[in-house]
Amino acid sequence: MFYTMKLIYTLLVAAAGLLPLHPSAQTSSPYSPSPEIIEAQNEFAANRFGIFIHWGIYSMFGQGEWYLNYGPKADEYAKAASGFYPANFNADAWVKAIKEAGAKYICFTSRHHDGFSMWHTAQSPYNIVDATPWKRDVIKELSQACERHGIKLHLYYSHIDWTRPDYPSGRTGLTTGRNPADADWPTYYSFMNRQLTELLTQYGPIGAIWFDGLWDHDADSIPFDWQLDEQYELIHRLQPSCLIGNNHHLTPFEGENIQIFERDLPGENKAGLSGQSIAPLPLETCETMNGMWGYKVIDQNYKDVDTLVHLIVKAAGKGANLLLNIGPQPDGSLPAAALDRLRGIGDWMRTYGSTVYATTGGEFPVQPWGTVTRSGNTLYVHVLDPQASTVSLPHRYPVTKATHFISGDKIKFRLRHDTTEIDVPAATGETDRVIQLTLKP
Repeated sequence: MFYTMKLIYTLLVAAAGLLPLHPSAQTSSPYSPSPEIIEAQNEFAANRFGIFIHWGIYSMFGQGEWYLNYGPKADEYAKAASGFYPANFNADAWVKAIKEAGAKYICFTSRHHDGFSMWHTAQSPYNIVDATPWKRDVIKELSQACERHGIKLHLYYSHIDWTRPDYPSGRTGLTTGRNPADADWPTYYSFMNRQLTELLTQYGPIGAIWFDGLWDHDADSIPFDWQLDEQYELIHRLQPSCLIGNNHHLTPFEGENIQIFERDLPGENKAGLSGQSIAPLPLETCETMNGMWGYKVIDQNYKDVDTLVHLIVKAAGKGANLLLNIGPQPDGSLPAAALDRLRGIGDWMRTYGSTVYATTGGEFPVQPWGTVTRSGNTLYVHVLDPQASTVSLPHRYPVTKATHFISGDKIKFRLRHDTTEIDVPAATGETDRVIQLTLKP
């Protein structure tokens, strides 16, 4: 009855030319995660490291994934699909390189704001099989490769579409040639849910749906309702263990299972996109390997391996995963610089992975010298500052033994009233000098 009345209300509002209410105004029964979701949340939190992949026909322009927002008309932009032939795409090569880097899952852009679907959807011919001469289903191939190599596949899905006339225009994509009078929210909402149903019934187990785009209407004078409650219920019904995250930069809504922070660690807001409070959910920080999410030909400003390892460690110290982005080239290959960084991260993870996987964050904020992670009665002190010779943990731990993680040599420590002081081994080129503290049970 509730959903029937809500549908009637939505249709009446649409007919009146009004936009529905903001998601925070939704009224639905309190959400309780199922046992399958709780198990999936625990697995997700233990992963600590995943790879984000932004790839679509926008890669052909070499200007990043937002190129369509900056002037081209949608019909001209769409012509790129007829020339999209990524002959060097190899799903197994992608997944193998990502797995060897120590990542536990991949989040792939199934459909970005440009509206181009990277799978063989029946809901629109504007997809990688029907609109390109290549005629291969990327998500199917990725799903099969992930299953072969034991990697979880997550799917990014945009709530925005800069090309479909039925999408109610928000703050972005206003120059693509659409007529605002053609907006039809019920039709667009149904289209999205049919696409999500395809993704969750035809491509095997999906670890998470990663939504993006609610911020497109967050500055409207008339609030907007994305009808998330029904959409989230659909996802959890189709795949009971599929997690839901939403990059809306707000406190999580009912039905969301992970909390996302864009370009910042939880509790930090240096990029201005992550000022929300920290929820009691598994946490994930997404960050770029260079500057852009999608391929940009002039963006070769890749972070070095040490910086990327430090990001993984600092995220773990905050109790969060790092979702590190790569923008593949239009030919379907991962950039050489990205592969180089993956190899470097993999070298580090093979030695130090146990100090971040399946750990919890520290009891105190990231320090100037580094951070800590914890596994049961073992505390890992990650000294990231190569100049540090002594570190002071702002917490008194019941330490019984301290050793250098690599050599096993004993380390001197002192327990103060409210701190734990540790002598740090001399720097010998280590990216992260890890000291292992054994604590009383």
